[in-house]
Amino acid sequence: MSNIKLISTSALAKKIGIPKNKLDEMLLAVKYISKEEKGFSLTTLGIEKSGCMKSHPKYGDFIAWDENIEIPNKLISQGKEFYSSTKIAAKYDLSARKINMVLSEIGFIEKYLKGWTITILGTKNGGIQKENAKNGIPYVEWNESIFISSAFSSILKEVKGEAGESTQIEIANTKSSNFREKFPAKHRATDGHMVRSKAEMLIDNWLYMAEIVHAYERKLPIEEEVYCDFYIPTGKVYIEFWGLENDPKYAKRKEIKKEIYKKYDFKLIELTDEEVFNLDDILPRLLLKYGVQTY
Repeated sequence: MSNIKLISTSALAKKIGIPKNKLDEMLLAVKYISKEEKGFSLTTLGIEKSGCMKSHPKYGDFIAWDENIEIPNKLISQGKEFYSSTKIAAKYDLSARKINMVLSEIGFIEKYLKGWTITILGTKNGGIQKENAKNGIPYVEWNESIFISSAFSSILKEVKGEAGESTQIEIANTKSSNFREKFPAKHRATDGHMVRSKAEMLIDNWLYMAEIVHAYERKLPIEEEVYCDFYIPTGKVYIEFWGLENDPKYAKRKEIKKEIYKKYDFKLIELTDEEVFNLDDILPRLLLKYGVQTY
């Protein structure tokens, strides 16, 4: 520890060669610090990354860092242009509101009291949290990688009506497509969704009767080719029904899928055969955990 040299955020910004306010934005984006009424405070992650509080007799308390602290390279990009939702909207001839709705749908941002805040997934996809200097309203800007994001491009095509007859991209001979061939969607739910089992039909019907907007087999907003059973835009909640528990191949597929949900920190509700026949007691409680109210 004695070999570590601690320097202030201002000194670190000077060493990296960027303005301090830019470094503050980076540290906010990677959640090393949080914005408080009286300034910035360290997060638990920031402390793990060498951050600590120091005191100066003249200037008071300040945050200090290991001078060799590693900041994700994708954020140290003062040479690159960042794009607001307004700039992105102009490129696609849409409104900024529509772009924010798209980014929210794929889980890159979340609605705040006023404005938008970035999610962990949004940070991983090149977003950076910012704040209006005049009114303090949060918003998010994006580096150029947003324009080649498959998740963003896919739903943008849907919004613009350019997706064609089918927006699901199936890869031949994969476990996913084999599963779809083995279990075709032949059960019609009350809302018209064609689902693959009676259990899924019961879940779909329950959501419809509870007046909860939902999608069936929505592609997850990630590079991997993974589809959920159900997706609830309000709350950004995914629902998976796990059947065929005694099938080794299905069990392996289930574990892989669960790891992907965990990897991206998605909100997941898991249902078993037994729970499907008790949805009135099970789903309201589980949905409420994620802010989705029923009845």
